This record gives sequence, C-alpha cells and structure tokens, in this order.
Amino acid sequence: MIYLLKNRILKGIVTKHIVASPAKEIESVGRELKSLIQKRFSRSLHIREVDTGSCGACESEIISANNPIYDLQRFGVNFVASPRHADALLVTGPVSRNMLLALKKTYQAMPEPKFVITCGDCALDGGLFKGSYYVHGAVKNILPVALHIPGCPPSPLDIIQALLKFLHGNEFVC
Repeated sequence: MIYLLKNRILKGIVTKHIVASPAKEIESVGRELKSLIQKRFSRSLHIREVDTGSCGACESEIISANNPIYDLQRFGVNFVASPRHADALLVTGPVSRNMLLALKKTYQAMPEPKFVITCGDCALDGGLFKGSYYVHGAVKNILPVALHIPGCPPSPLDIIQALLKFLHGNEFVC
C-alpha cells in the first residue's frame, strides 16, 4: 500500500480525460447511415474483418466504433464471423505472406455482390512495413478495393463517415 501511495505522489495523475466526439454529430451521421443501409440492403450491412498483419491500431479503432459511444450496430453495421454471411470485407494492415492465402480464401467465400474496404494507411500501400521481405504490399494489388478509409489509425467517426460517403455514391442490389 505504501508503494502505491509513494508512486502516486511521485508520478502524479497519469490519466487524461478523453473527450468523446460530439454526440449530436454521431447521432446525425449514424441515422443517415442507418437509413442508407436499410435502403440499399433492406437489412443490416454485414462486414467480415480480416487483419492481414497490422500493428493493431486499426483494430482498436474498429472495436471502439462498436463501443457504447459510437455503437455501429445500432446504425445497421454488423461484424460477422463467417465470410459466407458478409457483404463486405474490411481489411487492415499490409498483406503479409502468411495471410495472403487466407485473405484470398475469405474473399472467395463471400457471396456476390461483395466489396472490399481497406482501413488504415498500411492496407493502402504497406505503410511503414512497405518494402519488407515479408509483406506482399497493398491490398489493392490482390483484391479489388471499393473503399479506402485513410488514417493511421482512422477514428471511429472517420470510419462511420467514410462508410456513409461510400454508400451515398454507390448503388447496390441485394
């Protein structure tokens, strides 16, 4: 107990207050996203996420997009465990050698119509792993990418807004 008190006095407060994105912006963007998904798919948008060798930051933000603040599921975006149930494939990280076959098989297992979303700078061009002997490079060199969400990593609100812009500009028949 004395050790904890000593550290508390020496270090001071080491946590910081995190300000959540404005709730009104999240709600308005989310409502619009939900109506677009309902209009385009007549149900929820099902996404299968695959990490092909990233550092984990993009996954962290994707998980945050599902927390109670953003709650993507209430806006009609569901993450699924099987590619056979997915409408979209969300890929994070550069494509490493050991994930190349798994990525291709996951994409092939998805029913038509399907589209690929890349999340983060590493998935776009390899990021800081570019040129490594173990990296095949960008996802776009392997699969047809329909949407890229930029950032290192993109925030949950950036992910929601990118999905919204993408669905505004594309017609889907399911």
